[in-house]
Amino acid sequence: MELKAQHTKTFQIPEAGRVNKPRSGASMDKKIVASGAPWKKALVIACAAILVAALVWGLSQTGERALSVDTNRLNIATVERGIFEDFIPLRGRVTPAKTVFLDAIEGGRVEAIFVEDGATLKAGDMIARLSNTSLQLSVTSNEALVAEQLNNMRSIELQLEQNRLQHKRNLLDLNHQIRLLSRQLAHEQELLNNNLIAKNQVDDTRDTLAWYTDTLTVSLESQRTDELMQQQQLAFLKSTGEQLEKALQISRQNLENMNIRAPVAGKLSGFDAEIGQSIARGGRLGQIDTPDDFKVSAFIDEFYLGRVDLEQKASLSRNNQNFSLSISKIYPQVRNGQFEVDLQFDDQKPGDIRRGQTLQTRLQLSDAEPAILIPNAAFFQDTGGNWIFVVSQDGSEAVKRNIRTGRRNNQYIEVISGLAADERVIVSSYGEYQQIERLNLNL
Repeated sequence: MELKAQHTKTFQIPEAGRVNKPRSGASMDKKIVASGAPWKKALVIACAAILVAALVWGLSQTGERALSVDTNRLNIATVERGIFEDFIPLRGRVTPAKTVFLDAIEGGRVEAIFVEDGATLKAGDMIARLSNTSLQLSVTSNEALVAEQLNNMRSIELQLEQNRLQHKRNLLDLNHQIRLLSRQLAHEQELLNNNLIAKNQVDDTRDTLAWYTDTLTVSLESQRTDELMQQQQLAFLKSTGEQLEKALQISRQNLENMNIRAPVAGKLSGFDAEIGQSIARGGRLGQIDTPDDFKVSAFIDEFYLGRVDLEQKASLSRNNQNFSLSISKIYPQVRNGQFEVDLQFDDQKPGDIRRGQTLQTRLQLSDAEPAILIPNAAFFQDTGGNWIFVVSQDGSEAVKRNIRTGRRNNQYIEVISGLAADERVIVSSYGEYQQIERLNLNL
């Protein structure tokens, strides 16, 4: 209802006999006074308030919040019944299957370089030669020390052998005296029986024989003790000698390690040493990679840590050919929400791959199974797969519905309950519709 303002003008009649004089512009302006019915304006305001109250009451009774949306802004997909392949895509990097690092066991100065970076080597090939004067002097000193120790041990062994022989001679002498005295005592006993010799002489011979017999017993015990101690001492000296010889061998080996050789056959990489350069002890000179033998290293989100295991299969499609891989190693460290795995080719490997190249692979988490599927799209980031907008059959609206989802890959999400095949759902972002219950779709 509109209220129109009514305007009135007042005219003054000039008095008789008075001549009207011209007036200025200011005196000619007249103020227009608006007048109308105030009750009509109040009626319009009351009707609007009643309408708003009725709308608020209706929304509170239904509990729904609706929004009109243009369908051109939405992505609508159809729920399908199909085969769910439980896999995750992996972007891996080609690395050598086996790498041997070249580290300087002893530091030194680079005296000569025999090969260049990238060369293909055989086991034992010379790569470079280092020099270390301090190490050479140390090895010479160790050789002198070991030689002295070995000479001392040989002297002790000789002395022990001489003691053993001396014990043996003493036993021979004692046994000889005992035999002589035994015969003498027997002869003197016969003479004593015939009263041809004094009894005290026989007693002296008997006492002398007893003394030699007791001495023999003590000597035998001393010999056994000395032999046992000598055997233990000889064993200790032998062990010490072996340790000294090993130490000398290690010292000589350290000197030999100044000649850097290829420990295995392969391709030399990362080698950038220059003549005259000083290499610290333990410094890395380069590495040798196995030729034409590669693996794929990839990072996986820590969410899948419990679902990844050794020997798990993966696949690679390259040049219209499929290649099979298996997980050979799982690194337990988690960095930036990811962990690393190594995959090796099961049989044949692509012939055109090179070190450092990236490959797109698919890691199979479980066997393929029939399932209800919806596209893995932007809506999942907003709902976590707990609810979705389902489009009505006539396409006029979409209603929020709770669902339960299971596994997902980069293409599809498995629906456990809440949706049926051939239903249509909105899969675009729900960033603006988090609190909306129903969408009115405008074609």
